[in-house]
Amino acid sequence: MLLFVLWCLWFLDGATASVTIYNQIPIGVTSALSATATLPAAYNNTVLDPPEIPDPAPAIAFTLALQSANTSVSRLSIPIPGTFFGFSVEMSVITQLFGKNSSFIQVPLLNLLANIQERVGAVHVRIGGNTQEYAYFVETLDEGRAISKEKANTNNPTQTPAVIYTMDLFYLLSNISSFVNVKWYVGMPFNETSDFRFQIVEYGEAILGENLLGVQVGNEPDLYVAYAPRLQTLPVLSSQPFSHGHRNSSYGPQNYANEVGELISAIAANSDIPVKNNLIGPSVSGTWTPEMVWNTGFIEDYTDSLSALSVEHYPTDNCNPIYGIGVFHDPQTEFSDYLNHTSGVGIVKPYLNSSAIAQQAGKPFLMFETNSASCGGFPGISDSFGAALWALDYGLQMAYSNFSGALLHVGGQNVFYNPFTAPPTNQSKYYEWTIGAIFYSALISAEVFGKTNTSQIIDLLGNNASIYTPQYAIYENGALARVALFNYITDSTGKSDYTATLTVSGGTVPSSVQVKYFLSDSVSTKNNITWAGQTLGTVHQVDGRFKGDLNVVSISCDTTGNTCAIPVPAPGFALVFLTDEDDIATATFSTSTYTNTKNTVTVAPSVLATSNGMSGKDWELGSTSSGSINGVSGYTHVDSVSVLLSAVALGCLLYGQ
Repeated sequence: MLLFVLWCLWFLDGATASVTIYNQIPIGVTSALSATATLPAAYNNTVLDPPEIPDPAPAIAFTLALQSANTSVSRLSIPIPGTFFGFSVEMSVITQLFGKNSSFIQVPLLNLLANIQERVGAVHVRIGGNTQEYAYFVETLDEGRAISKEKANTNNPTQTPAVIYTMDLFYLLSNISSFVNVKWYVGMPFNETSDFRFQIVEYGEAILGENLLGVQVGNEPDLYVAYAPRLQTLPVLSSQPFSHGHRNSSYGPQNYANEVGELISAIAANSDIPVKNNLIGPSVSGTWTPEMVWNTGFIEDYTDSLSALSVEHYPTDNCNPIYGIGVFHDPQTEFSDYLNHTSGVGIVKPYLNSSAIAQQAGKPFLMFETNSASCGGFPGISDSFGAALWALDYGLQMAYSNFSGALLHVGGQNVFYNPFTAPPTNQSKYYEWTIGAIFYSALISAEVFGKTNTSQIIDLLGNNASIYTPQYAIYENGALARVALFNYITDSTGKSDYTATLTVSGGTVPSSVQVKYFLSDSVSTKNNITWAGQTLGTVHQVDGRFKGDLNVVSISCDTTGNTCAIPVPAPGFALVFLTDEDDIATATFSTSTYTNTKNTVTVAPSVLATSNGMSGKDWELGSTSSGSINGVSGYTHVDSVSVLLSAVALGCLLYGQ
C-alpha cells in the first residue's frame, strides 16, 4: 500500500502543474520550500526588538506655547508645497510598477497615487537612479514593452542593468498623468559625454509637455570614479562604500561642472529640445559636498539652464551582506538610531548652507533620492512602523530646513525599503500589492502641508527638546493651522503615553480640534498600521484603497483657559487640525483590460465548498486548455489527460480508505 501511495503522489506531482487551494494565504505556495529558501527582501518577515524605554524617560505632560500668526514666529520655513514628499522610481522597475506599456497601467498604482493627489492636488515622481546612466532608445521591443533590461554592467558593484526604452515609455507616463495628476522628473544618461543620447529629453518634452518637471543631469556624479574594490575612505556625508565606475580616478567637481556645460551647449543647439531651462543637478550623494560643486561656479554659470538644485542622501548603507563591500551594520543595533529626532536633524544639518545658497539663487532645493539605507535598506527597520515615524520626522525636518521636496526611492523585489511593491508577474494572478510603512509617511506629509502651497513649518523643540517626542507647528496662509506630535517610544503599559497641552498667544484655541492618529502596537510592527483608523492592507493584500472605517478623533478644548490637551500614545503620531479641513474622498480606478485571458474562470469558495457537483448522467466533459473544444452543449470532446488524472486521483483515494 505504501508503495502504491508513493506512486500516486509521484504521478500526480509529475502530471499536473498546480492545485488550487481556497482560502489559503498565500495561495499556491506550499510548505515544500527548502530550509534555505528565503523570501525576497520586499516581503521579508524579520521583526526586530523595539529599543528599551529611555532612562531617564521624557516627561509625559508638557505645554506647547504657540503663536496664532506667522508674523510673530521666527525661524519659520519657506512656504512648502503639499507635494513635498514624492517618489523616486528606479528606471529598471517601471514596467513592474507602472505597467507593461501605455495600454496596460497598474490600477493599484493609480489608487495609491490618487490618495496623495486627493490631499494635495498632484504627485511628483522621478524615474531614474543608477539605471538611468546607461539607458538608450530603440524603436520597438518584444511583446510591445515600454522598457527592457540588458545584461548588468559587471564593472559596477551593484550589477546595475542598462535600461532599453521606446517612445511608448512616455505615453505610459502621460496616460498615468491623465488619470492621476502626476508630474515627472526624468533622468538622462550621463555615463559618457561623447553621446548624450537626448531621446529621453526630446520625447519627454514632446509627449509629457507641462507634466515634465525637470531633467536630472547625472546621478551621484561624486561616485563616478573608477571602482576601487572592497572599501574606500569617504567623507562623513557619504553612505555609499563604493563607486560606479563611469569615470577615471581623477574625476572631480570641476570635471562634472565642465561636462554639464558641454551638455547645455548641446541642448542649445538641439531644436528638438525647446525647453532649455529645466535641468536639475548636481545630485551629489556625499562623497563630494554640494559646496565643492558650488565653488566651481556651477550655479552662476548655469543659472539660466537650471530649474532646481539637488542632492541625494541615505543615512547609512546595508551593502556588505549583498555585495561584500563596506562595513557590516547589524540591523538590531542600528534600529535605535532611527527612533529619535536626532536622526533627521543630523542628516539635514550638513545641507543647511546649501539650502540657503539655493534660496539666494532663487532655486528650489531638492532631496532627489533618499530612503532608510542604500543598497536596499535593512530587514526589520526599513519596512517597520518605526521607519515610517522616522521618514515622516526626517521629511518635516527637511521642510523646516528649506528643502522644497524629497523623493523616497522605490526599487524592485530585492529591497526592504519600498513604499510600494507590485507582485512578481508570475504571481500577479493571486497576489495583490504590498505596501511599505513609509508610504504612510508620504501620505501623512501631504495632510501636514495641504493643498495651498503656503504652509510653513517650525520645529517646536518642546518637552525640553526631548529627542523621543518631537513636535512641529504648521502655519497656512499666515495662520496657525496644524500641530504634529511624535512619540518614538514603545511601551505597551501606557506609561509612556504623553499629553501635550496646546495654548495660543495672540488668539485662543478653538472649542474643539480634530485629531488623526498614526498608530501601531510597536515601532517594530509591519502589518498592524493604521492612519485615522484605516489601513491600506498587509503583504500581498493591497489594491491601493483604504480598508476600515475612518476615525477622526474630536477633542474638546478649554477656551476659557485657552488650553487644548492632546494625548499621544507610545508609539504613535498625532496630527492636530485647528481649522476645518475639507473631506477627503479619493477616486479609485477599476481595470477594463486583462492580460490573463485564459483559464480565468473563478468560483466563489462558499459555493464550491457546499457543492456536490453534477451527477454522471449530466456531465458534458470539456477541456480548459487553450485551443481545445470547450464543454458547451453539443460537444463531447474529452480531455484525456484530465480524465486520466481524475481516474488516478479517484483510485488513490479509494485504495487509501
